[in-house]
Amino acid sequence: MDFDDLLRRYFATSAIADIQPGALEAGIERMQVDFGLEQDRGKRFALWSLLHLLGAAPVLEASFEKEADREAARNLMDMLAASESFDG
Repeated sequence: MDFDDLLRRYFATSAIADIQPGALEAGIERMQVDFGLEQDRGKRFALWSLLHLLGAAPVLEASFEKEADREAARNLMDMLAASESFDG
């Protein structure tokens, strides 16, 4: 799943800054439903990652059965946090 494709699918735009508040809420809700139904590990991770960026991701323990997937999510969160502190 490509980031731009996810944005277009759930928010009808490829620019995150252009998402309207109502569209944001509706898109997040659809993503959460799709995340709960998705069986493919890679697609689940992509959905979770975007939900995390939007502040709407479920907790790791409820999101991923495999420890490797939880660890990958932790690594993503650490990288994002490091980039925020670097941008200062």
